[in-house]
Amino acid sequence: MNRISQLATLMWTVTITTLTVHSTAQTLDRSTRLLLESAAPLREVQNEDPPNVLFIIVDDLNTALGSYIGSGERPQYATAHTPNLDMLAAQGIRFENAFVQNPLCNPSRASLLSGLRPDTIDVHTTGTWPRHKVGDELRMLPEHFNENGYFTGRVGKVGHNSFEHAVSWDDSKFALSRDPAQPFHSPGYLPGDDASEIRDNTWTEGSENGMSRRDIFAGSATGRTLSLPLTWRATSETPPMTPDGTTATRIIQLMAENRDKPFFIAAGLHKPHQPWVGPAEFFDQHPIDNIVLPQTLASDTKNSPAPSTWVTEDDSAHTVLQKKQAIAAYHAMVTMVDHHVGRILKGLDDLELADSTIVVFTSDHGFQLDEHGGLWRKQFQFDESIRVPLIVRLPDGRSAGKVSKGIVELVDLYPTLIELASLPDPAHNLEGLSFVPLLKEPQTPWKSAAFSQSRRMVGSGSTNNPLINEEGYDGQTIRTARYRYTEWAPLDRRRDTLVELYDLEQDPMEYTNLSDEPSHSRLLSEFSERLARGWEGERPPHSDH
Repeated sequence: MNRISQLATLMWTVTITTLTVHSTAQTLDRSTRLLLESAAPLREVQNEDPPNVLFIIVDDLNTALGSYIGSGERPQYATAHTPNLDMLAAQGIRFENAFVQNPLCNPSRASLLSGLRPDTIDVHTTGTWPRHKVGDELRMLPEHFNENGYFTGRVGKVGHNSFEHAVSWDDSKFALSRDPAQPFHSPGYLPGDDASEIRDNTWTEGSENGMSRRDIFAGSATGRTLSLPLTWRATSETPPMTPDGTTATRIIQLMAENRDKPFFIAAGLHKPHQPWVGPAEFFDQHPIDNIVLPQTLASDTKNSPAPSTWVTEDDSAHTVLQKKQAIAAYHAMVTMVDHHVGRILKGLDDLELADSTIVVFTSDHGFQLDEHGGLWRKQFQFDESIRVPLIVRLPDGRSAGKVSKGIVELVDLYPTLIELASLPDPAHNLEGLSFVPLLKEPQTPWKSAAFSQSRRMVGSGSTNNPLINEEGYDGQTIRTARYRYTEWAPLDRRRDTLVELYDLEQDPMEYTNLSDEPSHSRLLSEFSERLARGWEGERPPHSDH
């Protein structure tokens, strides 16, 4: 090639390179370019190197996701719209039967973070310090990663709001608040504007100026002191300015700042926790005309034990249209969560971290949407409360799009993640079981039951301390692929233990309690024995864990 040809080739190469760089830059928005320009250098990750972990946990989410719609007979879930989470499920492994150890925020999160069950850590209520029994030396999940060379960071609700300092992180941040009087987010603020189709029952004089959590309770005749009445607002906010929007942005920044090292970063999204407040654009995707209320059969709650189902007066006071709007508002919040998860996953891609990062998505418990005679919220032992979505995406794309029907529990996350990262076991004995075999082969025969529990009172909802209430019950559940068996033992030990048994193969919605039928006496005895034996008796065959 002569000199002129060489020069022409060089000029052509420079031109094409320049156009390619310019074209690539054009595809990135300004904020992404700034993010990449200020990001830490990208760590080169080989197969044997430790993977990153992106742990996304949301609040009060049942299985009302697009990828779960075909897995149950719940028409009230039918309008779920979650394209980003559905894509994550297509790229990862979706777990059909994932269960929490307690359908209440604090005990559920304390359990999964410690790798121990609620009875072991003695955390059953919202107001219990997570370490009151296990002490300060026990290494929670992110702390164990940190002690093995990982950067750890959290934004938003990962522990319980007021107990986030029970876990140590390298970087720990709260979501920003929409309440003008609060710098950081805590659930409860209601803006004075609402573009929803139907208003809730919290509107009083002065509510047009916005209502704090204290205002809501002060103006409420419900007698509630902890759980909010059903509340929603469709606002004029933009998605990034919501509390969860600030969490998503900060999570992306944390990942950018720590690309040069292995990290365990946790995003705690507050929604769809009450109150259901968010941009009207998400409400618009869920018109109330599309909402179908759940069925209530004559057999439903007919012989249910008192602590297993209790409808509050303020919940039952809602009209049919308000109930439909409440369910629509819940779905709007789920769609908003999906939007923010999409932003986080795009940030992971933009930062070139997807191929080196394990992504986990789950919820601390489910949520009742007017099932079983008008139940809302959680703390029950029905599947709507104890069953949650769980999606795991592996860096190598293994088993992408597959579904595992194996029974798993959130207490299993601790041993699973440390095995995936090839970390040593912690000093304390974990009470979960690594489900890495299910990630490798989702149809592997697995453990035969999950365990969940609730401390409840008759006639008091979740507002008082059941430990000092003479009507308190401790509900203990064993959930198999076919049955759910629950014993409600009185805390004062002076009354009879109450029992529930549901055949989920014949009765997937748990309408008919079979505990009084003589034909099931042998089955009841078997489940009582298995419940007493506990989780170690339900391990899969040949388990060496």
